[in-house]
Amino acid sequence: MIVLVVGSDRVDAGKTTFSVGLLERTGAAGYKPRAGNDFWFDHDDCQRALADGRLYGKDATRLADAEGRSRDPESLNPVHRLWQPNPAGGSGLFGRADREFLVDRVGRPADGDVTFVRNATADIPATVADALPLEEAIPIETVEEFDELAKQSYVPEFERLATEIDAAEIAVVESYSDVARPLQALDPASVAAVAAVEPGRARIYRGDRYCRACEIASSSAIDGRLEKRVPDVLEYLDPLERVGLPALGSDRRSEPERIARAYDEAYDALLEAARETVGR
Repeated sequence: MIVLVVGSDRVDAGKTTFSVGLLERTGAAGYKPRAGNDFWFDHDDCQRALADGRLYGKDATRLADAEGRSRDPESLNPVHRLWQPNPAGGSGLFGRADREFLVDRVGRPADGDVTFVRNATADIPATVADALPLEEAIPIETVEEFDELAKQSYVPEFERLATEIDAAEIAVVESYSDVARPLQALDPASVAAVAAVEPGRARIYRGDRYCRACEIASSSAIDGRLEKRVPDVLEYLDPLERVGLPALGSDRRSEPERIARAYDEAYDALLEAARETVGR
């Protein structure tokens, strides 16, 4: 059974905090298929990973800690992207005026080979270049090159992950940004329920209805790709429940047990929706 957690706000929707509490409540396996962080704004997190020659972020770390399965963050997250601000402006490789893509990690160390992909049009900070084996990284200069590489390297990783998630007794899959479906390779029939999280509330949906709405909704350009955005998908749906989420201080957000208690009502509604979908 798969429970999907998506965000209806692009930034700081509260997806990871919600997912951490849900992992504590259910004992599920956690996944964040795609993630990213910023070398400037998330510098401490970047430095911790780079010090070990690795590339991962705090969201996958929190999920790995909360699920309690002794897995490293990369096992939950086969693709991680490192960004940096782009004060000079311009469209950049992926059409973003505010930031530019630096490096992707593609693959999970536990599965064997990991590939790094670098933006050959960007100046890679020395700290990053020294920490990662970028002399072996695949350089790309255009979106067309990236799309071709995605078919060869990214898609197989996502397909492998989808097979693993489908086999789990229960899995919590967290999306990134406000993307509606974080893993295209995942069988829509396996998604039992969806929580669309935003500051102050969660809206609960049956998985089958949410996935049908994803097929209907229009796509938007995000990070150089056409993606279905959560707000566009939710236009076609009425939620089963709207549940308030209390604001949590940093001390409570750091403890999965306290999150689980604070969001208990939302988790009750989400799991009831999952049972209803699975029982059909």
